[in-house]
Amino acid sequence: MKDKVILIEVFFDKIEQLGKTNIELYKLKAIDKVTDVFASVTSRIIIAASIALFFFLLTIGLSLYIGDLLGKSYYGFFVMAAFYIVVTLILVFVRRKHIELRLNNYIINQIFKEKKRDATN
Repeated sequence: MKDKVILIEVFFDKIEQLGKTNIELYKLKAIDKVTDVFASVTSRIIIAASIALFFFLLTIGLSLYIGDLLGKSYYGFFVMAAFYIVVTLILVFVRRKHIELRLNNYIINQIFKEKKRDATN
């Protein structure tokens, strides 16, 4: 009888260890997913910032060039400002369908994508 009690205690200890191990595994998987999404989003933000800087400098150059063509340098800045307000209005109207949904889908795909394993595994 005493052997059965010891076996049951060992069994429950093993189940407790299994539960703790599973909880730790889920924590590590969650951390892995969060870091993957964070790294992906961060790299895209850096690329977007570089592209934004390029367009900022290009806009200044175009503004000065258009201003030269129109006779006053500030006219070029007015033309570029008008161009950007038109682009902004277009983006506002297509924002939900084309921007927000794609961004949501991208983040969801990043969360649920399977990680490629090394050849050593």
